[in-house]
Amino acid sequence: MKSEDYYSASNVISSNTMDFYATNPGPVDESVLYDQDKHVSAAVWEGQERGALRCHEHTSKLDRWMLTEKQIELVKKAGFGYLRLIPAISLDNPLISALVERWRRETNTFHMTVGEMTVTLEDVAYLLGLPIDGEPVIGVTYTACDALCVKYLGRVPDSGYASGGMVKLSWLKETFSQCPENASIKDVECHTRAYLLYIVGSTIFSTTTGNKVPVMYLPLFENFDEAGKYAWGAAALSFLYRALGNASLRSQSTISGCLTLLQCWSYYHLNIGRPKLHHDPIHECFPFVLRWKGKHNGPTSNRDVAFYRKALDSLQPSDVDWCPYANISHTVIPEFILNQLILGRSKTMLICFDKAERHLPDRCLRQFGMHQTIPEEVQRWERKTRGVDGGVDLSGKMESELNEWSYRRFHIVEAEEDLDESEYKQWYLKITRKLVGRPVPISSEFQRMNAALRDIAHLADTFSTHGMDDQQIQSVTRIRYIAHECLRDHARSSTVVVADPQNDVGKRIRGKEKVRRREMGKRRRKDDPEQYYAVNVNVHSRLYPSADDDDHAQLYHVDDDVNDHQRLCITANAGDERELSPMARKVDEEQLCDVTDNVDGDGDGDGDVRGGVDELHFNHAAEEDDGKLSRGSDENTLLGSHATADVVPQSTLNSGEEVQRQNDYSVLA
Repeated sequence: MKSEDYYSASNVISSNTMDFYATNPGPVDESVLYDQDKHVSAAVWEGQERGALRCHEHTSKLDRWMLTEKQIELVKKAGFGYLRLIPAISLDNPLISALVERWRRETNTFHMTVGEMTVTLEDVAYLLGLPIDGEPVIGVTYTACDALCVKYLGRVPDSGYASGGMVKLSWLKETFSQCPENASIKDVECHTRAYLLYIVGSTIFSTTTGNKVPVMYLPLFENFDEAGKYAWGAAALSFLYRALGNASLRSQSTISGCLTLLQCWSYYHLNIGRPKLHHDPIHECFPFVLRWKGKHNGPTSNRDVAFYRKALDSLQPSDVDWCPYANISHTVIPEFILNQLILGRSKTMLICFDKAERHLPDRCLRQFGMHQTIPEEVQRWERKTRGVDGGVDLSGKMESELNEWSYRRFHIVEAEEDLDESEYKQWYLKITRKLVGRPVPISSEFQRMNAALRDIAHLADTFSTHGMDDQQIQSVTRIRYIAHECLRDHARSSTVVVADPQNDVGKRIRGKEKVRRREMGKRRRKDDPEQYYAVNVNVHSRLYPSADDDDHAQLYHVDDDVNDHQRLCITANAGDERELSPMARKVDEEQLCDVTDNVDGDGDGDGDVRGGVDELHFNHAAEEDDGKLSRGSDENTLLGSHATADVVPQSTLNSGEEVQRQNDYSVLA
């Protein structure tokens, strides 16, 4: 009997250990993803859903600009001739949000199940047609707009259209969207600079402010020929990397940057959420983003973040197109773009004013048709900000980053022939985050853990001590003690932690979430403190009765500071087969865990939780006269009875006032 019990206990522990490692999302080795605790995937694993991100990109009104031939010529000189052709593309916020959950700012890559992937300089060149080689996009910061607007635009915005070195996009459109036919050369140049500021502020450099753009870009458009010498594509990618990194933090709910680039990159590389085309893709236009313009087929209305998250968690190699541009005719690609494509494999620093981000193509060599090796350790770098001071030339603060960019052509990653990727795959499984969503809902995990703990506690309680020495008895007693402590903690937390059950099935949350806090408790406490505390004392006494209350002798006293170890242990010379402790054998999982039903924090009937637990309904026992706690019958065990963990039934409320009072006050254990 003793050996059978021993092996049963071992099997329970081994089974749960194997289940834990089978669903461990990683990373096992935290040397690469050292900021895991701050990442949104950690929050999702804990059941904290943030829903779809608010995506800030303002391309819907770009077609309102009526450019003259002279303006179009200047736009081309400045390097934005192809970006001008890109229409507004409807953003798939849930898809972008799910991609962000896979983005890691430690490596500037997406950590997919098949390996690391990223948006490279090559992708920017193909998709947007922006130059990825040239002078770094950097300059002087400004906190005021008037002087710059007068110099480069010929006009000053009203006070309501400018603040903190930024102007509203709406002012630029309303004032400069149509250049007069008989305008002077100076006016044409001012209108064109306004358009360039608008297009970068609504696409590649869109901010989370919603509708503003910094005027610090204006001096770069002073001379249109000189503007064409900047690496605008590298700056756009640096800006997007920073935006992805910020959005990947668990505390964020918005994202900016060129999201059209991100979404179309996903369409080309991943067979997830990819729309069906109305036209034949063989006849390509440049830039390649134009493939996805217009309306698409395919249901997307019912695809939320949970849908895409699950798709990415189960991503297969067959779902990935590592080299999507290989079969596209390069005859449509401009020569200046073809000459710069080599920089797609440059391991360098990308710069956009204060935003300097590492470009690490050595971590995604398969996107260049190469075998993937274990990449070098990423050198950590300081992510600087431009601060609040105006008139600061950032070139002085970014010397090391600028120096690294200047050597970009000397750090082109090369391929290794006939390489076995098995070593890389083993390494990658240790350092990556394999899963974002839980394979099993968190409520089910809680119930399964609770059941396993009860099994372990039952085995320890019924385990025979006959023939054991002191050390063995102490070990078994310790196991039983820990199991019971965990059960008590679970029972206690089940009266405090209330989870929205819809989170487990991927509650569809779109747009801006509104959080409301109920103030009823505060007002009631202020208006009638005696009544408030009287009610709470009564509720507390029903949940946790004192030890000397005969009617409640069987309930665990969780606030007790008694040394439970001494009270629950048996002496070493006890050689009989008596049970070691009372055991909660018949506790329903529903009684311990079911606190999510009928919880509605705001009274709208949607079952959501707002700021606190407003209602806790405990299950009634099967008998109608169960207003009293059931008592165990066995008075000869160590503590005098088998303590059951039955949940206290809610007593009947006799009046509407009592019902209102019960609803107004949160029950905190």
